[in-house]
Amino acid sequence: MSSSTSPSDSTRGESLTFADLQRHIREMYFEKDVQRGVDGTFMWLMEEVGELAAALRGDDRENLAEEFADVIAWLVTIANVADVDLTAALTQKYGRGCPGCRRLVCECPQGEKP
Repeated sequence: MSSSTSPSDSTRGESLTFADLQRHIREMYFEKDVQRGVDGTFMWLMEEVGELAAALRGDDRENLAEEFADVIAWLVTIANVADVDLTAALTQKYGRGCPGCRRLVCECPQGEKP
């Protein structure tokens, strides 16, 4: 890696872990995101959720994948602005299985939210 190459430059186009994605989004957008704040960023997330809903009704698989990616990116953006480490949060909540029954394959009753 050359001295003018940032760590994110070396991973472009490769698989990203959740931690990588959160750092990557922070590097690209953090200053803008902080200025927009949690409320403004949440509104962008809701817009993307609406676009995902529309894509789920269609048959364009490429667009569907893009909308899933957009929703995750905006969720990561909110986590950055709110100073939440998503890898730690996900590990804490789901790292030992279902948060309700603590089993790898959920055995909670169908009507319950785990």
